[in-house]
Amino acid sequence: MAMLAVQASYLVAATLFLLGLQRMASPLTARSGIRWAGAGMLLATVATFLQPGLGNIPLIVLAIVIGTTLAWVSGKRVAITDMPQMVALYNGLGGGSAAAIGAVELLRWTDAGAAPSQVALVLAVLGALIGSVALSGSVIAWAKLDGRMDRRYSFPGMQLFNALVLLAALVLGALLVQALDVPLVVAFFVISLALGVLMTLPIGGADMPVVISLYNALTGLAVAFEGYVLGNEALIIAGMMVGAAGILLTRLMARAMNRSIGSVLFSNFGGAGAAGAEIAGSQKPIEADDVAAMMAFAERVVIVPGYGMAVAQAQHKIWELAQRLLERGVKVKFAIHPVAGRMPGHMNVLLAEAGVPYDLIADMDDINAEFATTDVSLVIGANDVVNPVAKTDPASPIYGMPILDVVESRNTIVIKRGKGTGFAGIENALFYADNTRMLYGDGAEMAGALVSGLKALDAGH
Repeated sequence: MAMLAVQASYLVAATLFLLGLQRMASPLTARSGIRWAGAGMLLATVATFLQPGLGNIPLIVLAIVIGTTLAWVSGKRVAITDMPQMVALYNGLGGGSAAAIGAVELLRWTDAGAAPSQVALVLAVLGALIGSVALSGSVIAWAKLDGRMDRRYSFPGMQLFNALVLLAALVLGALLVQALDVPLVVAFFVISLALGVLMTLPIGGADMPVVISLYNALTGLAVAFEGYVLGNEALIIAGMMVGAAGILLTRLMARAMNRSIGSVLFSNFGGAGAAGAEIAGSQKPIEADDVAAMMAFAERVVIVPGYGMAVAQAQHKIWELAQRLLERGVKVKFAIHPVAGRMPGHMNVLLAEAGVPYDLIADMDDINAEFATTDVSLVIGANDVVNPVAKTDPASPIYGMPILDVVESRNTIVIKRGKGTGFAGIENALFYADNTRMLYGDGAEMAGALVSGLKALDAGH
C-alpha cells in the first residue's frame, strides 16, 4: 500500500513538473510555473519518506533543513544583478549532488563486493562523470561571473590537453565498469573534476549564457542517471526534463550566436584573432540634454539593453526614462537579444525586476523589422549583439551572428562608459555610423541625466 502511494505521488509530481515547465515558457505565467514545479518537488520529497526500508531519516531531515534554510536565506539576500552567479552555483550544487550519489554507490558496491546490473553500473559512472564536470565547471563559471576570475586562462595546446583529459576520464570509467576498485574511483573523480575546470577556464563572459545552459543540461542528465541507479522514478523524470530543456536551450543560445556548442567550449572566440576590416570615421559624442530633446519629440523609441546595463544597475532608471517617454505619448519598446547578458534571460529578469511590463519587451526576431521606422534607438551596455559587421564583413570573428538591426534606425544613441571594444575584441561599426551619437558615462548616471532632461523639458512647457 505504501509503495502504491509513493508511485501515485511520483506520478502527480511528474505532472506538476511538466505543467510548471510549460508555464515557465511565458513571462506572464513564469511565477506560477515555478510554484507548480516547487509543489511537485515538495510532493516527491515527502513521498520518498514513505519508501519501505528508508534509513538514516534524522540525517536526511537535517540535510533538508540545512539546505532549505541556506537556499531561502541566499535567495532572499542575493541582488538581482547577481542572479547569474547564483544560477551557476546552484547548477554546480545539483551536479555535485548527483556526482556524490554516484561516488557513494560505487564505493558501496566496491566495499560490499556486490554485483550491480551492468546498466546501473554504467549509468552510475556516466552520472558521476557528468555531475563532476557540471560541479567544477559551474564553480569556475561562478568565479568568473562574480569577478573573482576576471580573465580567461589558456595555454598552447590546451584543446589537445583537454581532449586527453576527457579520454583519460572515459578510460577510467570503462575500467570501473569492468572492475570496481577504490583507487580507480578516486582517480576517476579527480580527473572528472579537473575536466570541468579545464573546459571552463578559457571561456569568456559573453559565452556564459551558453555555458550555464549546458551545465544545467548536464546536471539534469546526471540526476536522471543516478535516479535510475537508486530506483527513484521522480529523480529520473525530473532529471530528464531538466536535461532535455537544458539541451534545447543550449542549442537555441548557441544558434543565436551562430556558433556550435563545441566552438563555445573549445574555440578561442574573443581572443587574438582576425579583427576584420578597418572601420573608417570617428565616434561622435553628444550631451544628455540633446538626447533627451531628441527622444522627447520622437514618435517611436526602442531601448536595447546589454550587459553594461546590468553592471551599472541602471534598469530602474531606464524604466523611469521609458515611463517619462510613454507619458509624452512616445511609443517605447525594449529589444532583447537572446544572448545579451551573462545567463539565459538575463535582460528579461532585470527588466521584470524594474517593473517593465512584458508587452513592452520584444525578442530579436519580432523587433528587427521595426528598427527602420524607429526614430531613436537607445543602446545601453550592448556591443557585439548590435554590431553590423556581423552581416557585412566575412573576415570578422562575429560574422554570421544574428544581431539587432539597430543600425537601421533613423537615429541611434549609445550609452557607453568608454571607447573599449566588446567581448569579441573588435570595433563596432555602429558606433561610427553617420546616424549614431555616443553618450559617454556610467549607464545609471546617464539614464538619470536623460530623465532630468525630460523633466526640464516638461517644466519648460
